[in-house]
Amino acid sequence: MEESINRGEFQPNLAKQTSLRLGGSFKSTLSGRSTPRNSPSFRRQNSGRTPRKEGRSGVGGALWFRSNRVLFWLLLITLWAYLGFFVQSRWAHSDKKEEFSGFGTGSRNTVSDAEQVQRRDLLASDNSSSANNETDANIALSSKTINVALAKRGNDVPSHRKTSSKKRSRRRRALKGKSSGKLKPSTDVKDADIEEQKPEIPTANGTYGLLVGPFGPVEDRILEWSPEKRSGTCNRKGDFARLVWSRRFILIFHELSMTGAPLSMMELATELLSCGATVSAVVLSKKGGLMSELARRRIKVLEDKADLSFKTAMKADLVIAGSAVCASWIEQYIERFPAGASQVVWWIMENRREYFDLSKDVLDRVKMLVFLSESQSKQWLKWCEEESIKLRSYPEIIPLSVNDELAFVAGIPSTLNTPSFSTEKMVEKRQLLRESVRKEINLTDSDMLVISLSSINPGKGQLLLLESVSSVLEQGWLQDDKKMKKVSNIKEGISTLARKHRIRKLLPVLKNGKVASNDISSNSLSRRKQVLPNDKGTIKKSLKLLIGSVGSKSNKADYVKSLLNFLEQHPNTSESIFWTPATTRVASLYSAADVYVINSQGLGETFGRVTIEAMAFGLPVLGTEAGGTKEIVEHNVTGLLHPVGHPGNLVLAQNLRFLLKNQLARKQMGVEGRKKVQRMYLKQQMYKKFVEVIVRCMRSK
Repeated sequence: MEESINRGEFQPNLAKQTSLRLGGSFKSTLSGRSTPRNSPSFRRQNSGRTPRKEGRSGVGGALWFRSNRVLFWLLLITLWAYLGFFVQSRWAHSDKKEEFSGFGTGSRNTVSDAEQVQRRDLLASDNSSSANNETDANIALSSKTINVALAKRGNDVPSHRKTSSKKRSRRRRALKGKSSGKLKPSTDVKDADIEEQKPEIPTANGTYGLLVGPFGPVEDRILEWSPEKRSGTCNRKGDFARLVWSRRFILIFHELSMTGAPLSMMELATELLSCGATVSAVVLSKKGGLMSELARRRIKVLEDKADLSFKTAMKADLVIAGSAVCASWIEQYIERFPAGASQVVWWIMENRREYFDLSKDVLDRVKMLVFLSESQSKQWLKWCEEESIKLRSYPEIIPLSVNDELAFVAGIPSTLNTPSFSTEKMVEKRQLLRESVRKEINLTDSDMLVISLSSINPGKGQLLLLESVSSVLEQGWLQDDKKMKKVSNIKEGISTLARKHRIRKLLPVLKNGKVASNDISSNSLSRRKQVLPNDKGTIKKSLKLLIGSVGSKSNKADYVKSLLNFLEQHPNTSESIFWTPATTRVASLYSAADVYVINSQGLGETFGRVTIEAMAFGLPVLGTEAGGTKEIVEHNVTGLLHPVGHPGNLVLAQNLRFLLKNQLARKQMGVEGRKKVQRMYLKQQMYKKFVEVIVRCMRSK
């Protein structure tokens, strides 16, 4: 109605309005009179003047405010509530609370790249109480913020909110009562290269040997590249990328130690993320040093390993468990969500009976079992037959692979190669890395460095390895054998079969567990070209052994003590022993080494990730003739095998002696091993098999 009046339209049914003002407040919006426009008395004298418009003055606005103040206040309250809700939501869900509370101002507690590199390569503190406090603080904070780097306590960005003096005084008294005069433990994030544990080996002690490394800064300086510079390595045109794109995966880690299973699961998660999948990780035990590495790779770790993880897994396309230790989580998940059994792929990486007993109740309930080697698969099927367990499907075999970073440094073509970092260029850099590391630990060209990298426990056989090395060093086996000289007869361009045949002529023949070196005719040796000079009938050489990984959470303390006790009784051997801490930066160690030893006992190594990594760097492998090792190492071609247990000690010692005196055979075995890795154990071969497994699971859901 008012709108019609303002437009000046005629309203025939409009009642005639009186000129009385109600309470002196009623006015026309145009003329200031209450008389309707159609009234005869509407026109006044001097009507040609422009009408007075009170709407332009402040009076009209005040009147409008008084008549609509309820609506105005409701609108203001709504805006205020919305603003408060927005601020609270940003604070609750932001991963950068310090930055948000500071509104982008003030100094931030970030660590420069140089400081990170320096911290990465420092050993853990010798003070066990300090290390424990730091570990507890890191675990407590890592459960709150997983995907961002944690800042040091006490240096947080100050909030703009003001606190009353009473509250501040109460807070000071509370903190003072809790601290009791003790310093607040630092909560720096430890780098993934070193697991937080008191070193069992002193940094310099002639009784036990020398603790060296890790060599992260050396790698960064020489290679001019580090894993932090890595970008996505997914082959977008490959079947694996097309299959996992936009799908959701849950990966179950049994722990975060720097051992085969957690590292393989971490790399699988990285590849899935790189190929466009959504990945969440459930960590059953935070034991180990990979939490910060997961954060660096932006792998989301669920804070809860029960209800929240179950609900997240229900929405996933596939659940991949990476160890037999995950049996308890799988069983609880299936009880909570029975249909979820069809989502679970169980990638079992252990091969001992106790792990089978731990997981046998749920083996027949999951969608699919995946093993690492044929020998492991046969062993588990045998146990299932003994326990009358019928699996839902026949197990798949997916062996591990050499990751892109190590293949890149080893000079094997990978997704990280660029024109400035070609394979030829990386081979040159790897040689420089070798020379630098060997110089740092005071090795000469005549020294043969043997390495063995794994957790230190009886199953890995480090004590037996020390016994074999000691027998070589202390019984004078390093003196020259006139029948075995440094020779070379292998030329470029000959066929692989012919090359293998010539290598076998150089190698010892095993007879009744002993090496019959005299089976090689002296006539055939005399016809070959001598490479190294013979100084008065004696070849001066020495054997050095490097053992890792010191400080690993998987180490057995009592077993480490037994190794140290052995070295105390054999001081001559301890002079040739090196130790290195647990680290993910192992390219420098492989580059500096000449031989790799995998001395797993019992049923043998399930597969041996370190075995194929050493072969990628051209190292011959001395391994036990059991488990997955005998599937990887071809005897007399890519390495030499020996029996498990004490009967294998003598054979292992003879094999060490042979490789010490025959550099040609050592190098040729490394060449053959490197070729096998390129043929069978690179990333593309592993993920090609994963595609087959995932497709089978998706089709049958």
